[in-house]
Amino acid sequence: MPQAHFYSKPTSVYWTCKALLDQRTISQLTQIQNVKGWRLGAIIHRLKHEYGWPICTEYRQPDGVALYSMPPDTDRAKLRFPKSAKALGVVEGCE
Repeated sequence: MPQAHFYSKPTSVYWTCKALLDQRTISQLTQIQNVKGWRLGAIIHRLKHEYGWPICTEYRQPDGVALYSMPPDTDRAKLRFPKSAKALGVVEGCE
């Protein structure tokens, strides 16, 4: 069976983008449990600074674990996507 999206296999970057777009609040532990990834902080930094994503960061006390989420009113069509998550940017009904 051919792969539908060459750059859109479930990588850590793809998983992070999808989780944020699905309005999930994620942490490093969430990423480890779902995709065995260890670089969530780096992915979040890149999405915020290189791609301009409006990611919110909250630090859970007392352990200081970072929790990441996106504002509910984020317009997916206005976001820029990394190569591995390009398929998430496709808005139905648009060409």
